[in-house]
Amino acid sequence: LKLTQMPIAEQRKTGAYDYINRLWSQKGNMYYLARIVEHQPFHVYLNKKIDRPDLTGLKIRVTPVYRDFFTALGATVMQTAPGEVYTALERGVVDGYGWPVGGIFDLNWHERTKFRVDPGFYDAEVSLIVNLDAWNKLSPAQRDFLTRQGLAFEGLNDFWKTYAQEEIKRQAQAGIQVIRFEGAQAKQYLDRAYEAGWAGIVKVSPEHGAKMRDLFKR
Repeated sequence: LKLTQMPIAEQRKTGAYDYINRLWSQKGNMYYLARIVEHQPFHVYLNKKIDRPDLTGLKIRVTPVYRDFFTALGATVMQTAPGEVYTALERGVVDGYGWPVGGIFDLNWHERTKFRVDPGFYDAEVSLIVNLDAWNKLSPAQRDFLTRQGLAFEGLNDFWKTYAQEEIKRQAQAGIQVIRFEGAQAKQYLDRAYEAGWAGIVKVSPEHGAKMRDLFKR
């Protein structure tokens, strides 16, 4: 779901939500109730300045979310627990990391961060999932109630747009500078992000990956 390029409200209209729900039900015994976090793009945060979409020679802390993308940009990728990132930055073990627009202050990473690369890419996702067996045991009225509550949560997701802008302002106040790709560079950067992301998914599941790619892109 990190690769979706449309809000959950639109996914419900296009069939993307239904496809994911069927897939999760079949593969994971899960019912997809609602997506409650949106509008939280990921960014590369660095201690060294770059002038083009190229991370060659840089050691970047990653998660599986953007490992393929950063590898495609030439980075030497390293995976560590979030609690170890501050020390890794402090000691020069890594030159940067990937993270959503929000949250770096919670971990004090801003103290060891000099640059944020724009534009952001992908969209951090938090969803409400129900065990399918438990869902099937509910009465129609109970399911309807939970569905309405889930939709109500989704209706509040514009909050995350405001939160993102507040975090950007806060980062600027903390002295984090912006490396902004524009025009052809920005397009190259984002195209690479989505090409690498989808390639990894299609490799694991050619059938479902290709179908989701068609459903989730505009």
